[in-house]
Formats: sequence, C-alpha cells, structure tokens
Amino acid sequence: MARIYKGILGGFSGKVGNVVGTNWRGIDVIRSLPKRSNRTPTQNQLDQQEKFGLMMGFMSSMTPLVTETFKAYAKGITNMNAAVSYNLQNAISGVVAPFNISFPNVLVSRGDLPNANNPVAVAEAGNKVKFSWGNNDGLGKAKGTDKVILVVYCDTFKRTVYVIGGNLRSALSQSLTLPEFTGETVETWVAFITESGAVTSNSVYTGSVNIEL
Repeated sequence: MARIYKGILGGFSGKVGNVVGTNWRGIDVIRSLPKRSNRTPTQNQLDQQEKFGLMMGFMSSMTPLVTETFKAYAKGITNMNAAVSYNLQNAISGVVAPFNISFPNVLVSRGDLPNANNPVAVAEAGNKVKFSWGNNDGLGKAKGTDKVILVVYCDTFKRTVYVIGGNLRSALSQSLTLPEFTGETVETWVAFITESGAVTSNSVYTGSVNIEL
C-alpha cells in the first residue's frame, strides 16, 4: 500500500504494482522494482560485493564523522557514499579474496585545508594516545585557530573513537584516553577543520599504536 501526500498530483510513498515511490533529499522519486535475476554472479561481481561490504562496515563505524568530513565531495550523493566511494577505490588491498583495508591509504577526512606538519601518534601510559603536530599557521588556508580532528579505529572491535573540533592547530598536541582499547592495536589519523566548521583537510595516517595500561 502507498500513501499519497499533497493530493492527487503529489508524490507518494510505498509500493503500487511494480513501482515504488519515495523521497530523496526533498525530491519525490518513482522507480521500478528491481527484477530478480537467476544468473550466477561472476567472480568479479562477488569480489566487488566483498570489497563494498568490507569498506561499508569500516566507514559505518564513523558515520557522524564522515558526515562532517566529506561534505565537499557529496555532489548528488550522500556524504557516506562519497567516503565509501573514495576509499573503495584507493584503500582496498589484495588481488583475490579475502581483501583487506589498507589503513595508510584511508582518508577519514577530505578537503583542501592544509593538514599540519609531520603529525604523529604515540602510546602514553594510562590508556592514552598522544597526537602531536608542527604548527604551519599561515601556510595557504591554514590558521592557528583551526581545530584538530583525531580518529582512532580498533579493528578487533570494529569500533572508531574520534574527536571533531579538538585542540587548536596552534596547541600542537592532544591526547585521547581509550580504556576500552587497552591491550589492543589501533589505527590513527589526524585532520583539521576550520573554526567555522566549513572546510576540512585531507586526513593523514599516523600509524598503528598499542594501547598501554
């Protein structure tokens, strides 16, 4: 059953026969139901499905983050789709299944704001990861008032912890306390966002870190 909104000339939501009505970004859309296929998928199709599922699972662990950090590249698609599309093309390793995520090639943020000079992440006692970076205030669009984005992903738990709008670029460091990841190896990234939140940088992978007590 479908429901009609705005009268007989308006869009509808639901199924009527072999068409479905829906609304995407305020636009009423009508599409036909997909036809079932009896064809056996090719190995290439199966590989693509596995790669997509792998990357979608990873990026879904940080949905609110990429909603902010891929805004500039979501032209006609969702921010999440923009993030998945980029990383699917650039951050999957392996010629045949099983495939893996190449964390050094992952972007968790994308934009034309300069990142910092030589960002690094190291373990600190007390379940902490300390991020530090060089101040490049004045390089292009970079300002000391830009705020850091810190991202930590634990593959064991398929979970991401992140900070959007942390310390200022001019602060040169910030630590995250991560007791939930004690004893685990995590992957880390640094990016920056303008004070207004309008522009982000490409993220930089800052390596694997073992969380210590």
